[in-house]
Amino acid sequence: MIGLVLAAGAGRRLRPYTDTLPKALVPIDAGTTPLDLTLANFAEVGLTDAAIVVGYAAAAIEARVGDLQDRYGVRLQLVHNDKAEIWNNAYSLWCARDLFAEGVLLANGDTVHPVSVERTLLDARGGDRRLILALDTEKQLADEEMKVVWDDAVGVRRITKLMDPATATGEYIGVTLIEPAAAGDLTAALRKTWQNDPDLYYEDGYQVLADAGFRIDVAPIGAVDWVEIDNHADLARAREIVCPS
Repeated sequence: MIGLVLAAGAGRRLRPYTDTLPKALVPIDAGTTPLDLTLANFAEVGLTDAAIVVGYAAAAIEARVGDLQDRYGVRLQLVHNDKAEIWNNAYSLWCARDLFAEGVLLANGDTVHPVSVERTLLDARGGDRRLILALDTEKQLADEEMKVVWDDAVGVRRITKLMDPATATGEYIGVTLIEPAAAGDLTAALRKTWQNDPDLYYEDGYQVLADAGFRIDVAPIGAVDWVEIDNHADLARAREIVCPS
């Protein structure tokens, strides 16, 4: 199994940091970025290889590969998304499709979370589980969250921002365990998604899978501090989590 980070996005709401950096390299603390934290998590759960999907400001990540490998002891490869500035992340994840057969721990490059999330997903493996989503079932939800409806009989029924928060089981936090057995189905679903509309999210690809009867499981992460960094308020929250006063 390898780690996979989606780090191709522009993150325009985080300017001026993202004038020259991808969101995954926005500084949280001196020497600490979301990418650093994610790679540290991968290393702590025993992963020795990881891939990073790059696009916008890719050169900034390319310049740090050697340092990141030395710091975290994880061999890195870069996957280039040639449409990162014009298409959404369904295509970005599809660009890494050749890696799915190895088994993947996927993390969005703008998500700050503790290593307990990766451990929870790894502990949830087994049986016929092929795709497992990290789910926050504690947070009070609003309109912007990527919400999930799940039940034990069929797994994930819906995954979208566009639902009544009161109907949701929880929020998908942007971390997924992809087993090798999911590779073919997930690749096809992502391709169908971006071909249908290149502005769609990879979570829309998960919905394609669910609609086709593919079971998607979830792993509740418990009451942990995490944040998706979309704007400066989120960045301030990330700094509170990483550097509590």
